[in-house]
Amino acid sequence: MYEDGLLLCSSPQSLCVSLPKIDPPQRNNQMPLIKTVWLGIDSAVALWRIEEPEEQLAFFALESCPEDIIHPPKRLEWLAARALIAQLVQDIGLEYTGLRKDEFGKPFLKGLPHQVALTHSFPYVAVQIDPHQSVGIDLEQPKEKLRTIAPRMFSQVETEDAANNLTKLCIYWCAKEALYKLYGQRSLLFSEHLKVEPFLMGNQGNLAGSIQQGKASQQVNLKYEVTPDFVWVYTNTKRA
Repeated sequence: MYEDGLLLCSSPQSLCVSLPKIDPPQRNNQMPLIKTVWLGIDSAVALWRIEEPEEQLAFFALESCPEDIIHPPKRLEWLAARALIAQLVQDIGLEYTGLRKDEFGKPFLKGLPHQVALTHSFPYVAVQIDPHQSVGIDLEQPKEKLRTIAPRMFSQVETEDAANNLTKLCIYWCAKEALYKLYGQRSLLFSEHLKVEPFLMGNQGNLAGSIQQGKASQQVNLKYEVTPDFVWVYTNTKRA
């Protein structure tokens, strides 16, 4: 089902090879499944299924979850996303020192020029990193509520193309969320400013998206993948 780049963690050390040499907390027998898709030398997307307790995720993330995040799954998502970003940064030979957010809530790496984007839908998290351009990524589990919100969030062309197919509605939704995160500012209407061209749906494929503000239009290439449990869409930053 997955493309080349699927990594199965077969030992407790597989996720923390480049982390500081300290004694790790007790680990579960089952380790998470990670998929990494390299789009360039230091540009990638990665996927993680959360199976660890909070203590272990905090070890991987090199920090603790803020106390004001109370809901247990949300705490795990917060930590897992940062653990995955930390791993990607270290995989490209750089030092991870944490994330910061701008006034719009868009995340950035501390001390590095790379652009990042995060997404989660428990028990899954996914991240994207690129050194040259803003990126967007989204992961969702198809739910019936998409059929209700589609007429308000999608254009008429997009709604008609989806034809009430829940999986295709989810692809459109993820694509628009990815575009929104790439833009990184507010005051965008999903139905008017974030566009996705009609497409023939498969298990994976390319999407043509655009961010339209007044007379200006930014074209964005996206990739999507459909799995039995979720749909995810991310910016295709692969350069020829």
